[in-house]
Amino acid sequence: MNESTHLNDKVAVVTGGSSGIGAATVKMLAGAGASVVIGYNSGEERARRLRESLPGTGHEIAKLKLEDTTTTRSLAHQLQSQFGKVDVLVNSAGFTQPIAHSNLEALDEALFDAIMVANARGPYSVIRALLPLLRASGDAVVVNVSSISAFTGSGSNIAYCAAKAAVDTMTKSLARALGPEVRVLCVSPAAVATDFLPGRDRQALSEFVASTPLRRIIEPEDVAKAIMACVTHLTVATGVRIVVDGGRHL
Repeated sequence: MNESTHLNDKVAVVTGGSSGIGAATVKMLAGAGASVVIGYNSGEERARRLRESLPGTGHEIAKLKLEDTTTTRSLAHQLQSQFGKVDVLVNSAGFTQPIAHSNLEALDEALFDAIMVANARGPYSVIRALLPLLRASGDAVVVNVSSISAFTGSGSNIAYCAAKAAVDTMTKSLARALGPEVRVLCVSPAAVATDFLPGRDRQALSEFVASTPLRRIIEPEDVAKAIMACVTHLTVATGVRIVVDGGRHL
């Protein structure tokens, strides 16, 4: 491993870290030498199995319920006691439901609010709670997992598009506000081969990507590599969006 990807003595936190993009990122961060805290909501057993499979030491799991800010504050206290800093924060947690954009009846206000809280306010709450620890690093990076839905207006539902647009704008605002101690970037995939969206299997993804320039299904590892690039290589980049979609948006 070359020097630019060596994360020994670094502490990384990954929300939504027990599955999908988050789990792929956890594996890469641990493989690069970081001590990784795997944030989970309902996937405690997955998080435990993942922690046991990781190389290195110092890995932890932590329950995070994004709509409940007491869990983010508890995480901050835990990390302060154990590590005293956070060098990398990856906001990968969230949820959505497939609802046709024309079906406003199905997307009621309660669901709209829940999607916004999980996908936009949730990452903000985590950043806010961990900010003293990120500043203690002196050279920290936050990577928000967004989506091309933020700038294409197409996606699982209108609220999800709105939430991811909020994440993109928040990334820019925080990059201005938190530098130079903390860099803030976002990574924006198209549909990824995970179980994030119910009912979307690999056959559906194959049809989805047939008209894209690269004609490749986006794997969780593809997105994790982009996240790692933000952490280890794009060291003078902040406030920017890294698109990982095989050219879907073109």
